[in-house]
Amino acid sequence: MTPRLEELEDADRELLNAVQWDFPLDPRPYAVLADRLDVSEPDVRDRVARVKQLGVLRQLSAIFDTRALGYSSALVAAKVEPDRVDDAADVISRHPGVSHNYKRNHAYNLWYTVAVPPGEDLDDHVDALHRQSGALVTRKLPTLKLFKIGVKLDMTGKTAADAKVEVLEHERPERRADMPAPDLSDLEVAAIRVTQEDLPLVERPFAAEGELIGCDEAGVLDLLQTFKERKLMRRFAAVMNHRSAGYKANAMGVWAVPEDRLDELGPAMAGFAHVSHCYRRPTYDDWPYSVFTMVHGHNARDCEDTIAAIRAETGVDDYALLWSVKEYKKVRVRYFTDEWDAWRAEHLAEDVA
Repeated sequence: MTPRLEELEDADRELLNAVQWDFPLDPRPYAVLADRLDVSEPDVRDRVARVKQLGVLRQLSAIFDTRALGYSSALVAAKVEPDRVDDAADVISRHPGVSHNYKRNHAYNLWYTVAVPPGEDLDDHVDALHRQSGALVTRKLPTLKLFKIGVKLDMTGKTAADAKVEVLEHERPERRADMPAPDLSDLEVAAIRVTQEDLPLVERPFAAEGELIGCDEAGVLDLLQTFKERKLMRRFAAVMNHRSAGYKANAMGVWAVPEDRLDELGPAMAGFAHVSHCYRRPTYDDWPYSVFTMVHGHNARDCEDTIAAIRAETGVDDYALLWSVKEYKKVRVRYFTDEWDAWRAEHLAEDVA
């Protein structure tokens, strides 16, 4: 169905903020939310079901840190002949580790994120996608330093374009180029497979997940707490549908920040409330931009206002604003699934041969 934001009530908006920012890891999480919002537990569950039906809320789940789980990942920019972009995007989107794939208004016109499981060579996968997609040039842009990762869409509409927020610890997890895979038991792998999916909309949802994992409710909550302490899980929270939530514009602001000011200006840019992602990435002869900021807004003007506020505060004038022209794929990376074997057998081995 086509979402109609006017159907959202104030109570829906308050609930959406609550589940994005601090979802309770409790045997009865919907009851805890009900106490916070001063409503009944059945009302919370009904409203969760309602915002899902409206297409605003995708799911409630554990949000794991890709690199902390031992997966290798990178943002990739590809330069493709304009009349071949759709075909190239189709090839790339079939990769199980490609979670985001967009056409943008730049000579590098196809942008995607790709992750591969422990033991896989990321370069092999990127090289295969480069050849199979027919890209003219492919630039790998892995995270060199993470200043912020944390999408929080203010559903009340009260956050100004130049508003600042504290960047919380889980929004700036450690990201090294090569992070060893953690030692995970079969039970922990099973828990990751289950808790990365949508939380059941029942009174005791973690007990329901425990039946799938093979442990009791307390065991599920203990595992989630352990994942959080080990920094394998960044948080347990809502995954929103940006466009359905009214955030129809997103822009990637890229900045040529002087080397000696990266540690100062990276965190400063991350501190803007409407910046959901802020990274330091590599530069190339034809790509001088070292800091990337993802900005979300209800419209293009909102994004432009935030970019203007960043420029005014930091004084960085050498920047570019890349808009998402077309969305080909936007999903969550699903960890420890068997999709990889099929893709590798069909694409990677054949391409290398």
